Amino acid sequence: MGSKKGHSGNTPNRTSGGEKKSSSKCPVSRTCGGCQLLDMPYEKQLEQKQKHLEKLLKPYCHVAPIIGMENPYHYRNKVHAVFDHDKKGNPVSGVYEVNSHRVVPVENCMIEDQKADEIIGTIRGMLKSFKIRTYDEDTGYGLLRHVLIRRGFATGEVMVVLVTASPIFPSKNNFVKALREKHSEITTIIQNVNGRDTSMVLGDKEHVLYGKGYIEDILCGCRFHISSKSFYQVNPVQTEILYNKAIEAAGLTGKERVVDAYCGIGTIGIIASKYAKEVIGVEQNRDAVRDAVENAKINGIKNVKFFCNDAGKFMVNMAEDGEHVDVVFMDPPRSGSTEEFIDSVVKVKAERVVYVSCGPETLARDLEYFRKKGYEAKMGWGVDLFPATEHVECVILMQRQKS
Repeated sequence: MGSKKGHSGNTPNRTSGGEKKSSSKCPVSRTCGGCQLLDMPYEKQLEQKQKHLEKLLKPYCHVAPIIGMENPYHYRNKVHAVFDHDKKGNPVSGVYEVNSHRVVPVENCMIEDQKADEIIGTIRGMLKSFKIRTYDEDTGYGLLRHVLIRRGFATGEVMVVLVTASPIFPSKNNFVKALREKHSEITTIIQNVNGRDTSMVLGDKEHVLYGKGYIEDILCGCRFHISSKSFYQVNPVQTEILYNKAIEAAGLTGKERVVDAYCGIGTIGIIASKYAKEVIGVEQNRDAVRDAVENAKINGIKNVKFFCNDAGKFMVNMAEDGEHVDVVFMDPPRSGSTEEFIDSVVKVKAERVVYVSCGPETLARDLEYFRKKGYEAKMGWGVDLFPATEHVECVILMQRQKS
């Protein structure tokens, strides 16, 4: 089962603990399983990813050389730790072992933000003196289940989410005060209540224990409001490159009407709005749409509208109303898009489609269907958002063929 994977598909992989020494850069890389390529030289990792993209996309378009990171370590701005205890009752934190619910203890991870790992260590060290027990999945006893940390790399703002099995959190004010004394960089602390028997990390109920309940970060010159459940790319350094590449590929001149499908908290649409006439963002997750509206407001952007809807259905309705779209940005989950969605792109007669993909296999499948429907892939660009793992992101530009 493991922890819930984000849209960017990167299982958090924390490292260290009481394991035998190995020649790996990380003592628990085998049991954690998150960093499949950690011990491969970075140039080799990029070569392997490039070959993979070329093999899958060869029938459709040329793929430019993959863009790697200058420093491929500690890039994750979001860190999730599972809390448990050892046989003696001492608290441990880390990740689930591959395909199991056994927690692999972790001190620091080669791909996670170091400050986040440090805060998790501090929280683990504070539990005994505050008599806070970690949650036991088998018995249902205990309070602390997970800790989630998000850090705005550009702003330095830090969010700590304490996921508890029950809303009753004894001496929480003192706990928050003690944690802030040790880490003054924390800007907000949230208690999330998850009493369900589930592998989902976050529950539905939240209480802000300190600060404003969200953090902000800056991406491509725009400011974004990020709440605990927002989808926000975990590698902001490479995301800037990815999004700039996507917007450059779209060839915007300031006259275009753009749809940002699967828009999340509005990142691509808001960044693209500077170069387009009008942007319409569509997203099914209500919390994300709320954040997107807020983000447009923070950045003083007037030419973007956001709608809570299924992007495919939304575009079919646009087509039925005789509306036309110049460019569609799509950034679907790893499972890719659907034939219904692609049909809706055809119906609005989009001139260009920019497909941002985190799953090259499903991308190849979708390009085949797009081709049948009269769209030709012109060019692909790989961007390495997840060094040390097998995942790779890619941007594809497609053009509608004149019939």
